Amino acid sequence: MEEKIKAIKSWLGTGSINIFGLPMSGKDTQGIHLAEVLGGKFLSSGLIIRAMEKNSKKSYSENGSLIPTNVFYEWVLPYFERKDLFEYPLILSSIGRWYGEEDAVMTAAASAGHNIKAVISLNISEADAKDRFEVAKTLNDRGDRQDDRDIKVFENRLEEFRSKTLPVITHYNELGLLVNINGDQPRDAVFNEIVEKLYERSLQFPA
Repeated sequence: MEEKIKAIKSWLGTGSINIFGLPMSGKDTQGIHLAEVLGGKFLSSGLIIRAMEKNSKKSYSENGSLIPTNVFYEWVLPYFERKDLFEYPLILSSIGRWYGEEDAVMTAAASAGHNIKAVISLNISEADAKDRFEVAKTLNDRGDRQDDRDIKVFENRLEEFRSKTLPVITHYNELGLLVNINGDQPRDAVFNEIVEKLYERSLQFPA
């Protein structure tokens, strides 16, 4: 495992990996872990947006909808240009969820030296996502998030994923960047599969 991670780090350089998946698929959990082992920085669109909503006292996402594209460009894309991130690889959690935003994300990433080298799709079913939602609600381990308390809001998030984010993933697949991962496994098994497939990609598409 250590040798494979070392190979991935060498291949990735200061590039980036974008992680997508249904709500509750484990994007942030896996992304944070991956950033740690690769010595990278983790950026979550959800965390950025919630912080900006709080600071600006504006709310776009409380009903589970994606924020407007122009707001996404204003709030999220500037993170690629941050000087404190220049020397690091980036692990992104669903940066650019609305179809059409992915081109701007790739351009912004590339111009800052963080070319997107791979896009991970954590694949779980909607039934599994709803089961995880119910468990998380019972455990109350997701913090004070409206979208993780109200099933109607959660179902709207699922619909937003179907209608707006699935085409993003399809586009990345057409570009040859997609890495499909079985998200319906224990966390360690999911992470191991991510490492294995990124290692395979590093051999197939050397830096």
